[in-house]
Amino acid sequence: MKLIKLIEDKNLDGILITDLVNLRYFTGFTGTTGIALATKKGKYFFVDFRYVAQANEEVIPNGFEVILIERPAENKISEILKDEKIVKLGIEDRNVTLSAYNGYVEKFKDIKFISLGDNFTRIRMVKTEAEIENIKKAAEIADKAFASILPLIKEGAVENDIKTELEYEMKKLGAEGPSFDTIIASNYRSAMPHGVASEKKIDRDGFVKFDFGCFYKGYASDMTRTIYYGDRPSEKHLDIYNTVLEAQLKAIDAIKVGTSTRELDKIARDHITSKGYGENFGHGLGHGVGLEIHELPNLSGKSEDFILQENMVITIEPGIYIDGFGGVRIEDDVVVKKGGYEILNNTTKELMIIK
Repeated sequence: MKLIKLIEDKNLDGILITDLVNLRYFTGFTGTTGIALATKKGKYFFVDFRYVAQANEEVIPNGFEVILIERPAENKISEILKDEKIVKLGIEDRNVTLSAYNGYVEKFKDIKFISLGDNFTRIRMVKTEAEIENIKKAAEIADKAFASILPLIKEGAVENDIKTELEYEMKKLGAEGPSFDTIIASNYRSAMPHGVASEKKIDRDGFVKFDFGCFYKGYASDMTRTIYYGDRPSEKHLDIYNTVLEAQLKAIDAIKVGTSTRELDKIARDHITSKGYGENFGHGLGHGVGLEIHELPNLSGKSEDFILQENMVITIEPGIYIDGFGGVRIEDDVVVKKGGYEILNNTTKELMIIK
């Protein structure tokens, strides 16, 4: 229904889908090679011999006819375009390579290609209950895996070694794999917003920032916790941490249907600025999460403003980063609910001190 509505809304004759994430969303296909075509008359899924059985199992229940093709698929697609007199064909211009587009122009004669822009990602912004359950499970796995690796935080422990154990624990708990390159940044490296795990050894008396997540049934989680490793955090460590935590809680508390994403960003940013750290918060407050780790809506004062809708899943992740000293980020996955919100992560946000 969503594809047909998009065809009607954009006054198209059909839509061609090649991006694997969009294929999974609209057809249910979890393989690595396939093309879908939706028209006013039918929905077709083109696949070669390797994936016929899988496609029959996954896409037929979603209303697609499976068509076995010999590569390239464009030959068979062209036949259907001609039979159904397709003229205006929507394509994923943000995902299609130049070479693929040139191939379409050559094969699909007399077709007018229409840019779909971010229409698919906008459709995916609002989640179904099943999607939310998958994200919730991914968040639960991340919570449990994080708790299991905390005893590994010792002087001389290597960031990459801890990353390996964390990702292994997530897989043991049912994850398909990490949802992005795991960030573990200790001491001065914690000031790097995207400081992925390195060969650095952890030293005492500093922050250790963990930003990680996993895929479960195709859906991602995204969580950040910052701990302190040492006997006693300094007043500066405590001030930075508490400022970030307060900003995060204020932003989460303001989540409700109809709220502007820019307003949420402003709430967190204004608090951090009031404490003297405004220049040290250089990224947006958060983003949507789903089949991809970064989806719409964006939560930022510098990008397009969005209005929160029920069943959007967003991250709230303010941070403060001070070069040469360290940094703090705290992040949760949050579902926008009719009466407010639901936080999917259960790991404490009080500063954990590991001695």
